[in-house]
Amino acid sequence: MIGIRSFWSALPTEGRWLLSTVAIQTLGRGLTLPFTIIYLHEVRGFDLGLSGALMSLIAIVGLIVTGPGGTLIDRFGARAVLIAGLIAMIAGCTLLAFATHPAVAAVALVLIGVNFGVSWPGFNALIAAVVTGDLRQQYFGVNFALVNLGIGIGGILGGFYVDVDSPDTFTAIFLVDAACSLIPMALLLGPLRHVRTQSEPSDDAPSSGGYREILRQPAVLWLTLLTFLAMFIGYGQMEAGFPAYARQVAEVSTRVIGLAFAVNTAVIVLLQFTVLRRISGRRRTRVMMVMAAVWACSWLILGAAGLLPNTLAAAIGVLAFMGVFAFGETLLQPTVPAVYNDLASDHNRGRYNAINSAAFQGGAITGPIAAGLLLDQGLQVLYIVIMVVGCVGIGMLAAVLERRIPASANGVPEPEHEPVSD
Repeated sequence: MIGIRSFWSALPTEGRWLLSTVAIQTLGRGLTLPFTIIYLHEVRGFDLGLSGALMSLIAIVGLIVTGPGGTLIDRFGARAVLIAGLIAMIAGCTLLAFATHPAVAAVALVLIGVNFGVSWPGFNALIAAVVTGDLRQQYFGVNFALVNLGIGIGGILGGFYVDVDSPDTFTAIFLVDAACSLIPMALLLGPLRHVRTQSEPSDDAPSSGGYREILRQPAVLWLTLLTFLAMFIGYGQMEAGFPAYARQVAEVSTRVIGLAFAVNTAVIVLLQFTVLRRISGRRRTRVMMVMAAVWACSWLILGAAGLLPNTLAAAIGVLAFMGVFAFGETLLQPTVPAVYNDLASDHNRGRYNAINSAAFQGGAITGPIAAGLLLDQGLQVLYIVIMVVGCVGIGMLAAVLERRIPASANGVPEPEHEPVSD
């Protein structure tokens, strides 16, 4: 069984450093995550469709820089690339705090997108470099729980602090978000300065292959498509679709939205170790299928909340949506990154994680745009239907992936003779 003490004692020193400040690093992100689209729409006065498009800039830029970022990680190491990304994040959050024109907000969100594009493959490469074997899947799960702890605490504080009638409150939370990026920078310049993710120059290793060669593998293609759809249905909606639906359709307050993110965090923190115990040794694709069913239920709950706007029932529905959705997250986050890194080698790990990040960003691009356009046109029923159908698609993709992925990367022992489909 997996316990907190045994997990912590099994970690190398670098792994402990990576985990020790995760919740503090992400506190600033929690302050701004639920409220950025509200800030753009209700505080700065941009229409909802434009606000959704501006939000998508983070993912668009992230997608553009992810490919080159993965190559740079493999060549120069994750540390240098991450430091550059954090500098862009600090500048972007500071600029966004004072953005009163869409063009200024666009520049700020582009800078934030640069960091998002390199941080996912960079930190995943760091994790994979210091944690190996079965401990890696556990690490991804625990790291995710801590990320959400920081985001959840930030969401609670932000929900009680921000006021749409007081722009200065939003300025403050974006400046705090910028300051929180100094923490991982200090780690990279200090305790983690000797961690290498790139190959040693003297390594007599075979060619690791470029993106085209990696994407020719059927397992990578199907996994990337699944990741894209999961991000469109899931995290692509957390910054735009969910807050906009909760405000415009269910008509709940910003405080309820902040509490919803707190519920999300509480469920993840309380359930993640239990989920890790349950899924250990099980096929990761089966876990993804269960996750898809759970997410479909969560979107139906949110749809029901929209039928009773500005009521206690609507508020309860919004909170319940985030709780059920969070349970699905505890199934997804330990599995998908572990599959990518188990398929990768030490010489192309940055590129594998960049592909994972690109699929994430692709879903995050289309998610806010689709949400903004659908909800701006009053198509809230169609919006919920699309989310549910997408969850069904995730389950189908997981079934296809199971026939093409090596058993070892699927979280189970490799059989003596296993046919691999092309």
